Amino acid sequence: MNRAIAIILIGRNEGARLKASFESTVGRVERIVYVDSGSTDDSVAAARARGVEVVELDASTPFTAARARNAGVAALRGPQGELPEFLQFIDGDCVLEPDWLSHAVPVMRADARLGVVTGWRREIHPEASLYNAMCDHEWHRPAGPIVACGGDMLVRAAAFDKVGGFNEQVIAAEDDEFCLRLRKAGYTLLRIPRAMTRHDAAMHRFGQWWQRSVRNGHGFAQLGALHGTHLRRERARVHIFGLLLPLLFVAGLLTNLWIVPGVLALYAGSYASALRGLLRDGIAPQVAWRHAGLLTLSKIPNLVGMARFWARRMRGQAVKIIEYK
Repeated sequence: MNRAIAIILIGRNEGARLKASFESTVGRVERIVYVDSGSTDDSVAAARARGVEVVELDASTPFTAARARNAGVAALRGPQGELPEFLQFIDGDCVLEPDWLSHAVPVMRADARLGVVTGWRREIHPEASLYNAMCDHEWHRPAGPIVACGGDMLVRAAAFDKVGGFNEQVIAAEDDEFCLRLRKAGYTLLRIPRAMTRHDAAMHRFGQWWQRSVRNGHGFAQLGALHGTHLRRERARVHIFGLLLPLLFVAGLLTNLWIVPGVLALYAGSYASALRGLLRDGIAPQVAWRHAGLLTLSKIPNLVGMARFWARRMRGQAVKIIEYK
């Protein structure tokens, strides 16, 4: 087993998905730490039954993925604060590809400037629902230098320590925020053309998709408050299609009906643009037209999430995770 790498696995009520994640990781490295955020299922027992180290987070402090990942790293530290050379982070609804580490670690070792190496995450059951299929498309991004990535990543421990780990106040897009600070500290990030993890979104209802979109909007706003220009285009689209155009539509109904078709034409243009992009990416037409509709609609729940962030910030309220499963 590899002693230079440790795996930090986080989860909350992931059930069978978590057990599959354990099966994909146990025996590949010397140390695996599972950090549990208040699960009420058998997650903790399942981890211990497989010989995995367990950290159970105190429920008196709000749970966040960032807090869980930091707690996992803290559990790995030796008497002098030392860590393994590399840290592989995995979410509890993912399984690790068998050959991922054997490909990713040599790439990391070949370039001391690399702070993160990531790969392709794929959806396990993209055919199960439109929402799963959307996730599968979202995960698959071009290989090469990147600005940020999702929570499944191989991180150089020295880089993790240099930036102070994850920001525990960020409840959505905490992985983006971590990556941005790594880049500011002088590290580079790379996505290699290799399968890394398989993800089980398990989204089968519109309400789950809506809540996930609210979560994304919260992330847009919080990262904007912390890092200015990052995700600026996403926020602009939310302001236009989630706020400005709906207000114009209502104003048109009340004052000038000629405004209404103009607003609808702008939404139709946004939909057509999304549809063309999906078709270019190879999405089947029978899926793409529905996917494009949800992408157009997503600006509304995104706006809800952004408003929720600013309301919490102005009131000084503690952050709380936004769950969609």
